[in-house]
Amino acid sequence: MTRTFTAHDPRTGDPVEPSFSEADTAAVDAAASAAAAAAPALAALTLDARATLLEAIADALEADGPALIARADLETALGEVRLTGELGRTTGQLRAFAALVREGAHLGVVIDHGDAAATPARPDLRRMLVPLGPVAVFGASNFPLAFGVAGGDTASALAAGCPVVAKAHPSNAGTSALVAAAVTRTVTRLGLPEGTFTLLQGAGHEVGSALVTHPQVSAVGFTGSLRGGRALADLAAARPEPIPVYAEMGSQNPVWITPAALAARGVKIAQALAASATLGVGQFCTKPSVVFVPPDADAFVHALTEAVAAAPLGPMLDARIEAHFVARRADLAALTGVTDATAARTSDARGGVDAGVLVTDLTTWSREPLLREECFGPLIVVVRCRADELVDAVATVPGGLTASVWSEPDDVADRTLAAALVDRAATRVGRVLHDGVPTGVAVSWAQQHGGPYPATTAASSTSVGMHAVDRFLRPVAYQDMPEALLPTCLHGANPWSVPRRVDGHLELP
Repeated sequence: MTRTFTAHDPRTGDPVEPSFSEADTAAVDAAASAAAAAAPALAALTLDARATLLEAIADALEADGPALIARADLETALGEVRLTGELGRTTGQLRAFAALVREGAHLGVVIDHGDAAATPARPDLRRMLVPLGPVAVFGASNFPLAFGVAGGDTASALAAGCPVVAKAHPSNAGTSALVAAAVTRTVTRLGLPEGTFTLLQGAGHEVGSALVTHPQVSAVGFTGSLRGGRALADLAAARPEPIPVYAEMGSQNPVWITPAALAARGVKIAQALAASATLGVGQFCTKPSVVFVPPDADAFVHALTEAVAAAPLGPMLDARIEAHFVARRADLAALTGVTDATAARTSDARGGVDAGVLVTDLTTWSREPLLREECFGPLIVVVRCRADELVDAVATVPGGLTASVWSEPDDVADRTLAAALVDRAATRVGRVLHDGVPTGVAVSWAQQHGGPYPATTAASSTSVGMHAVDRFLRPVAYQDMPEALLPTCLHGANPWSVPRRVDGHLELP
């Protein structure tokens, strides 16, 4: 018997029609097999044809924009303004990857001509990056469009020439179905193989497990919880032929405020951090969750508490996430050595949650592992420590996506401290900010959205920005190969006009 499920309206808790069928093992097998069948055709596409696909998907999503935004708001309560911006980011990153594909530098073309006079003699070697094969993409709950089934993972996989089998997040099943319809319509119109993109629905763990362990799936892109990402990574590692899992699993995104910065503008910093920590009801993977400050931070804590309490909050993404947040906040506030600086309030059935500020010291922070785990929601922990402990505190923070340092560079002593904090923080995270909040991740060439475990399963990769395409490519070298048998981009005449390195020298078209 086929199981069905529905998404729910976070504002009311009511189910939202229509219902969706849970994909079974046969559906997963059919999707993965179709993707594998489509892989050679996608890999053989010209760069212009691949870029055209990405641009056409962006056009289709824009054309369906009003319906997508309305449905996404119904399923997430994120609001029309936020979702309109997210749709723009989604289409923008598709078009950015199209530009990357047309340029061709991502292929990493290298040609070393043979040299019989070299010691030892060198054969003709030509190297490029090729698609991995079918990619399983898991949509995220907190970004139903930009990190959804046609978000950054799908865009970068298609840019690499990989077919995608997307697993919708059950909280935004309807949004995912609408997005998938736009992508599928585009694939059909362009005459590409049906397996270029497939959507699977499912509320349980069975669909995801079957997808990650399917022998025809070559890689996984995931954005979500540590528990979910680690489970998928373990499944992939246990396969007879293990595959890479690029899982972004959240982060505490620690913040350090130097004594000079605290004295000069502590209140303004508190207000900026409060706005960032409560943005989207604290449901950002880049939310600042912990702030390390000198002991004399009473005014900062007061300002932070007031700003957090005044932040407009709605319901969280779904009842499960909300219940987990309320329980985790209570557990943290009950720890010995932790003070809840906000009034003890509880959430009603569907009325949303209250943001909070907890205050502790470095000893307690270092002792209690629960404090050092991400709390998904509008909660921020303030850790008081001596100025000479600020740098050493970096080692107590788990691997993360970002770290922020607020300092006064014109103060010589403060500049020395800030330099030490920046250097040390760079060993623990993928992006270090100065005088800024980590929410708001630009899609650009220089962006790094990744970090050491437990933030991700692959610290050397990024899930945002142009280098996200690197995850779904692998190098192949051809030795003494007749040109007629070489991929087109490795021909001597450079027919695709791509940047390449020839005999050690960079050549631009």
